[in-house]
Amino acid sequence: MGLSASLFNQLLQQFPKPEFQRLVNQNRAESKAKGFACWTQFVSMLFCQVARADSLREISTGLACCVGKLSHLGLKKAPPRSTLSYANMHRPSELYRDLFYSALSSFRERKMFENRKPFRFKNKLMSFDSTTITLALSAFPWAKYRTTKGGIKLHVLMDNADLIPDFVHVTEARVNDCKVLRE
Repeated sequence: MGLSASLFNQLLQQFPKPEFQRLVNQNRAESKAKGFACWTQFVSMLFCQVARADSLREISTGLACCVGKLSHLGLKKAPPRSTLSYANMHRPSELYRDLFYSALSSFRERKMFENRKPFRFKNKLMSFDSTTITLALSAFPWAKYRTTKGGIKLHVLMDNADLIPDFVHVTEARVNDCKVLRE
């Protein structure tokens, strides 16, 4: 009998639980948590990205539909909307920043794109780009961009050797790329 795993489970396997738990302890992310683990929050938010969910309701009901498969993801049950909302508001974001850099170094060690060298340059080739994400000004008044628009800007510095970002920075939409590039 062959072993099969869902695509989402294979994606989660790229983030080893012992390393994740080390980062949780380092950032003291579960210091005041009562029963809602950071792993559950991470799985929920990763599911949100993969499923392109637009609301907490979609995340919660989407995970609830997979009742028998949640144990394979390390979850006991689908998180309620209010608990997920509270965790997103109060848990330190540094945990996920550190997780990003940990995964980045892990992917770089594997040299996934080692054979892909169509161009040869004397120096390391880096690409810098940004994209503006529009937000509803009524829901996000802090993200005022224009008189009637709100938004944030995602700045990315990418290493062309392995197509993995070296630097990701989120700012207000009105921040110029040159200012972030100096950082």
